[in-house]
Amino acid sequence: MTSTRGFRIARGVGLTLFAAYFMVPLLSMLDFSTRARGDEGRTFDAWRTLVENEDLREAIIASLLLAVLTVALMVVLLVPTMIWVRLRVPRVSRLVEFLCLLPLTIPALVIVVGISGVYAWVDYLIGDSALTLTFAYVVLVLPYAYRSIDSALSAIDVFTLAEAARSLGASWLTVIARIVLPNIMTGVLSAAFIAVALVLGEFTFASLLHFDTMPVALVQISKTDAKASVAGALASIILITLLLMVLSLLHRDRVTRTPGQES
Repeated sequence: MTSTRGFRIARGVGLTLFAAYFMVPLLSMLDFSTRARGDEGRTFDAWRTLVENEDLREAIIASLLLAVLTVALMVVLLVPTMIWVRLRVPRVSRLVEFLCLLPLTIPALVIVVGISGVYAWVDYLIGDSALTLTFAYVVLVLPYAYRSIDSALSAIDVFTLAEAARSLGASWLTVIARIVLPNIMTGVLSAAFIAVALVLGEFTFASLLHFDTMPVALVQISKTDAKASVAGALASIILITLLLMVLSLLHRDRVTRTPGQES
């Protein structure tokens, strides 16, 4: 009984220190962004700037759209490819893994220099919208998304599920979309969260390719309004934290379901 009580106390102290380690900087950011001049109390002018400043508002919307498009394109490209390789051509799985993990070993600055010429053609054919960064961001999230989805695929018997579905007359599209995908949704959600976090915080690509995204706009506005910049950074952290909480709730819901409910 004494050892159990001591463990609970130690765990409580550890969790408290862990929470303080992360919450104190966030509270400091909130304090700085809402502090008025002199003794005038608190003001939310910096937070209103996030909505009222047209350039910053457009940059935030562009980053949110980029996050959605990056997740969608990542899922469309990576999930069917990984399932198909695992089912039909497992011999090339190592090659696919190498290609997906390759961006992790190359600095972002080097990648930007390499694709800057390609983006000249992208701008010419599609336009100079910041949304074209979706193609570059998909490359950046490949290593993290691959690991997450690969772990989910390794946890289930993909071959047996696919063979059972095919024997009942299901097409390959049905096998991927309605049989395998629901069983690896936790891995897909984890990959999606990582992609959103990366897109909302990515600065190098957008800055060097001259696109106005939220991180670029926050750096620019920090030169004239530091409080608005800190407010935008804190809002981004809060958004990503909320997404993580939603992901955790979805994961817990799927784990606690019974096999009958899952079907």
